Amino acid sequence: MTQAALKVDTQDIVVEEVLPHAPETIWKALTTGELIARWLMPTTGFEPVKGKHFTFKTTPAGAWDGVIRCQVLEVMPNERLVYAWKSGHEGNVGYGSGLDTVVTWTLSTVANGTRLRLVHSGFVLPKNETAYKNMSEGWKKVVRNLDTIAGEEDASKPKG
Repeated sequence: MTQAALKVDTQDIVVEEVLPHAPETIWKALTTGELIARWLMPTTGFEPVKGKHFTFKTTPAGAWDGVIRCQVLEVMPNERLVYAWKSGHEGNVGYGSGLDTVVTWTLSTVANGTRLRLVHSGFVLPKNETAYKNMSEGWKKVVRNLDTIAGEEDASKPKG
């Protein structure tokens, strides 16, 4: 086999937005289980602690049970959250195919709020093409949902 035949093509999804909330408000929405369930999907066992294993649950497909198995890889409060995202089944083609990726959330203060940068990295093409296409659009919606939930958290804070 040639080197070219062994090379794996990977793609990353990048979504970057400036949200009109403090990093602490977005961090709370990113790291609180009941809030995560409102902007992304139900989670079991999540804590923002390096090494912590947790799961998300979504629609099953074929040999895949719909469980996304994650592990927290890095935590820098109000700045950075990184977790492994493994899902699907190697026997599936298209939706629910095996996926072994990493999700990185980075927050940085800007004049009018917080720059949120989401990078979901490691999609192996063509195997993960369906997930890559679906999630490229899906993550944009998720960030809008996160913005909404963070806004509700802002509104619930006592003024003054």
